[in-house]
Amino acid sequence: MTEIPPPTLGVLLAGGLARRMGGGDKPLREIGEKTLIERVAERLTPQCDGLVVNANGDPARFAFLHMPVVADDVPGFAGPLAGILAVLDWTALNRPGVEWVVSAAADSPFLPRDLVRRLHETRLLAGTKLACAQSGEQAHPVIGLWPVALRDDLRHALVFEDMRKIDRWTARHGVTAAIWPTEPFDPFFNANTPDELAEANLIANRYPDA
Repeated sequence: MTEIPPPTLGVLLAGGLARRMGGGDKPLREIGEKTLIERVAERLTPQCDGLVVNANGDPARFAFLHMPVVADDVPGFAGPLAGILAVLDWTALNRPGVEWVVSAAADSPFLPRDLVRRLHETRLLAGTKLACAQSGEQAHPVIGLWPVALRDDLRHALVFEDMRKIDRWTARHGVTAAIWPTEPFDPFFNANTPDELAEANLIANRYPDA
């Protein structure tokens, strides 16, 4: 893909319950002197036409990021699809010139610096409406491109079909994976446990310029 990707808003998905981390806001855990979510934001900011945070509860805890905080509007904890839907609706209302949203887990501090470009390139080459990330043989459906135009269909799937699995909904519309290598480290590594947080610190120290 030689041309610049179309305007794409980034969403940092920070609405998980962090049970394996012992509760609390997992994206606010630190690697070095920066929180996980700050590291994700640093990698996505140059690639996107603005960033928003998807999180429930008191938005003030993310005020230091100076970004809009968008809460789920589907009742109950409906998972990442609810967060993606909320941001698609927010984008349609607040950024009408933006037709694409890229989502990323707020606990994935090593995201590729070419994520948005590669996802757009992959969907165009494959002729699909959607694209997601993959490292090695592992797909990462929560890290992907979402057309704002599909927000009504997504709302119907969530509210009336009680659909929760991302890959069930993406398969309905056609999705292609953009694949990254897992060496020297997995760019989609996410810290779900204290041990994985410690491993993330090791990666950050070993590859400071990655």
